[in-house]
Amino acid sequence: MSRDEWEPLLADLADRQRAARAMGGEDKLARHRAAGKLTARQRIAALCDPGTFTEIGALAGDLPADAFVAGSGLVDGRPVLVGAEDFTVAGGSIGRANTTKRNRIATLAIRQRCPLVMLLEGAGHRPPMPDDPPPAAAPTDLQPLAELRGVVPLATAVLGPSAGHGALAAPMADFSVMTERAAIFAAGPPLVKASLGEDVDAATLGGPSVALASGLIHNVADDDEGALALIRRWLSYLPSAAGEPAPLAGGDGRRLIDDLLDIVPRNPRQAYDMTDVVTRVVDHGTWMEIQPRYGPSLLTGLARLGGRTVGVVANQPASHAGSITVDAAWKAADFITNLEPFAIPLVFLTDNPGVLAGTASERAGILRAAARMYAAQHRSRSAKLQVTLRKAYGFGSSVMAMNPFDNQTLSVAYPGVTFGGMPARGADAAMRASDEDAAAMVRAELASGYRSAAGGAVDDLIDPRQTRNVLLDALRLVHPT
Repeated sequence: MSRDEWEPLLADLADRQRAARAMGGEDKLARHRAAGKLTARQRIAALCDPGTFTEIGALAGDLPADAFVAGSGLVDGRPVLVGAEDFTVAGGSIGRANTTKRNRIATLAIRQRCPLVMLLEGAGHRPPMPDDPPPAAAPTDLQPLAELRGVVPLATAVLGPSAGHGALAAPMADFSVMTERAAIFAAGPPLVKASLGEDVDAATLGGPSVALASGLIHNVADDDEGALALIRRWLSYLPSAAGEPAPLAGGDGRRLIDDLLDIVPRNPRQAYDMTDVVTRVVDHGTWMEIQPRYGPSLLTGLARLGGRTVGVVANQPASHAGSITVDAAWKAADFITNLEPFAIPLVFLTDNPGVLAGTASERAGILRAAARMYAAQHRSRSAKLQVTLRKAYGFGSSVMAMNPFDNQTLSVAYPGVTFGGMPARGADAAMRASDEDAAAMVRAELASGYRSAAGGAVDDLIDPRQTRNVLLDALRLVHPT
């Protein structure tokens, strides 16, 4: 075949590719941008390193890209698979070709062992029309999405209304973000109205306040760019797949943290912000809190120590005195479980009066939630570095990996720490202790740190100013080089 004979074939291919890239057409794209949102292709460009995205399935289906732009690219120089629902084409709904592409990139993520990122803004499955052929049996993306959990990182961003099948990627993800104007639900307002007669808008049904309260979404950003930046940052802490090392960044060295003596009060009943402790202990500027607006009595997040990724689980005395609430326990359990396959060391900063007591907490299922958290941390094979700052009582100590012989690489405490099954001032009443016995309980409680050190229940009592250095020394056991 001569060069001239190629020309019509190449021209036809270019026309078809141009139509796929046109998405929903200029009018719909203009309305989309006027709403302050990026298009599906702009979102992928913002997520990936410049010029690295390679599309697959652009010509699939009868609609442009069948409302789903999919392919591979690089994020910080590492391969990722990415799929973006295109709301300007049939409301981002899912057709047969769309389903095939979803399955394709999820399967490729498992086979090639690289992260998958899903960008959601769509109406769920497209309803069939009378003249449509019967659907052929074909796999969806749910099976490979379930299979890739714990194999490669999975992140989702909800960047507009997301309903039905497409929305299921969010609860299956290790990390999910949304924008302030996005919403996610099992079924959108029109279907809720038709099936239940309930008039509700998208924000009330599944906006950030709802998705955060349920624990479905981890973090919220102001806009598309912010959400995509969060995913890029989250990926920077994680390996591309289980069994591979997490990226190593240039980290800070050893240092004393003198102002911890000002931040952490000696009075165990006085509140303080644990965030101030975390940000000083980890490498400067590396703290990324996960789910800051859910279960606020406990902090979870990623950071670096000496350039190495760590997960942080820390009681927050500024909320509920740092008690383990139902939401806090579920948050911690999911966080620990999600990190465990990637061998990210866990740093526990403990300062709590136990699990939250009271009728409301009991009705909400505090024992079940706390047991789930305990099982997650006990079963985790990630290295565990545990520091008790002031106090830990009852099951509140167990869930925070404070019990001895629970696979800790490090377990230390500050001087003056108090341990026990319950605070002495509650135990005396529960036991109907005499005044003399009650006073003895208080004295024993005040000496509990040294008693624990003497019995080997903790490795050492440390000067709070040495917290970072002690953790760095322990990490040498985990990462010798």
